[in-house]
Amino acid sequence: MPIPDDVTGDEIDKDVRQELQSLPKGLAEDVARNLVMVANLIDEDPEQAYAYSKVALRLASRVAAVREAAGFAAYANQKYAEALAEFRAAKRMTGSVELWPVMADCERGLGRPERAMAMAGEPEVQKLDKAGQVEMRLVAAGARRDMGQIEAAIVTLQSPELASSSVQPWTARLRYAYADALLAAGREGEAREWFAKALEADKDGATDASDRLAELDGVEFVDAIDEGDVDAEPEADSDDLSDDESDDESDDESGDESGDVEGDKSE
Repeated sequence: MPIPDDVTGDEIDKDVRQELQSLPKGLAEDVARNLVMVANLIDEDPEQAYAYSKVALRLASRVAAVREAAGFAAYANQKYAEALAEFRAAKRMTGSVELWPVMADCERGLGRPERAMAMAGEPEVQKLDKAGQVEMRLVAAGARRDMGQIEAAIVTLQSPELASSSVQPWTARLRYAYADALLAAGREGEAREWFAKALEADKDGATDASDRLAELDGVEFVDAIDEGDVDAEPEADSDDLSDDESDDESDDESGDESGDVEGDKSE
């Protein structure tokens, strides 16, 4: 697949670059450039990102970073079985539990929320850093909702991280998930409060908390009408103009005021 000339492969994370050092130099560069394309496209064009990940996977399937990238590209395209297989492979290669939450979410995507819940109780969760533990909590709450256990989902999200006034990278999403669960439980007043708190923490626009707040407040958004659509009048064809001119001349001769009225309509 074509890769822009300005993508050199040097843009990748230093840890990934270190992993690629096990490959011949030329091959490492090709893999790195494909991984850069995956990272650049995964949000805006996940299908293209997936295609580049398959190229990288074909070139270096024994590199954990490649398997991980392929997993996230598959995940972005809702190919959960494939994503789970790639994440498991990466985990085997590295021994890291970092991917545990997204692996559990793949189980949800495959329609196995009970399996995701089981993973939330495994020892691996205790080995996660704070961000990973919050992510696991979000996945577990989602699994509870999948199983129709909305009150249990609310309880799952209640945590020191939720109560903290400190804004962390996960804060907006955690507050948003809590607000959404409250709303699903019919607790609209509390939901509005937490959507507002989510919006307060969401500096990057990662959630649609502002839209959810507007919906709760009964605000309707109307698309602005193009001024050109309002002001522009349809052009009369040449035959009509000729007829109008003839009529105007006739009206002027007869002193009839209807010519002025027609003139006002055409303006």
